[in-house]
Amino acid sequence: MQKPLTFLAPLAFIAALALPAAAQETVKADPSVVVATVGETEITVGHMIVAWASLPQQYQDLPDDVLFEGILDQLVQQTALQQQFSGDLPKRVELQLENELRSLTAGEAINGIMDQPLSEEEVQAAYNEEYSNVEQEQEYNASHILVETEEAALAVVEELAGGAEFAAVARENSTGPSGPNGGQLGWFGKGAMVPEFEEAVVTLEVGAVSAPVKTQFGWHIITLNETRIQKAPALEDVRSEIEMQIRQVRAQAKIDEVTAAANVDRTGAEGVVPSVIKQVTVLE
Repeated sequence: MQKPLTFLAPLAFIAALALPAAAQETVKADPSVVVATVGETEITVGHMIVAWASLPQQYQDLPDDVLFEGILDQLVQQTALQQQFSGDLPKRVELQLENELRSLTAGEAINGIMDQPLSEEEVQAAYNEEYSNVEQEQEYNASHILVETEEAALAVVEELAGGAEFAAVARENSTGPSGPNGGQLGWFGKGAMVPEFEEAVVTLEVGAVSAPVKTQFGWHIITLNETRIQKAPALEDVRSEIEMQIRQVRAQAKIDEVTAAANVDRTGAEGVVPSVIKQVTVLE
């Protein structure tokens, strides 16, 4: 497994600006269009796009006309308040602006690294590394009949031994949610079922019916329908994940490289009590 990217925060804003295709209008936006002025200050479509991108998801999905008017109102109000503000900005605001610039600039650097093209050889090699040594696991397709008591379970076993169809008995007797579907549980691998149930399944031959099996849910009578070996996914089915992994590894490698090469001196942090970072009031 390749090392995941540990520094993605600056990408969050950039990712937000990458609008999904379904959300884009057929008319391409011109970010330079002025939608309002407050005194001599212009508010543009670009300002509105950035404001929309920073909204929580639940607000981004509001109707376009509601969003447009709400964002424009907010930007107008903020601009008016900004213009009437007098005096020096609090230190916390200056520092926050510095951090925002730092974060966004770093995000642009990472974005540039991650946008570099990938070769098919890189993608194939990463796929091979991820999946070539994956242990192929057995999967099981089983059905069961769930009843509340051992007596009821034994009665079901006797009915099945007499030639009754498993699915029909399940529909008539099973108290589990799969009962109406003839007890079908579909495909599952090891670890998907409670231990007692799994142990019974793996010991069954295809077509065989188990003795009653007790679990926390009640008493089960199980039949094994089929088995198969879980295969690694095809490259095309996981291509997007593989490509993202390569890009993240690239970005992390670049982060490590530039950080190691930078002239960093952390001695100033020595002796500083960690709890000081919570003392917001000192910035007022």
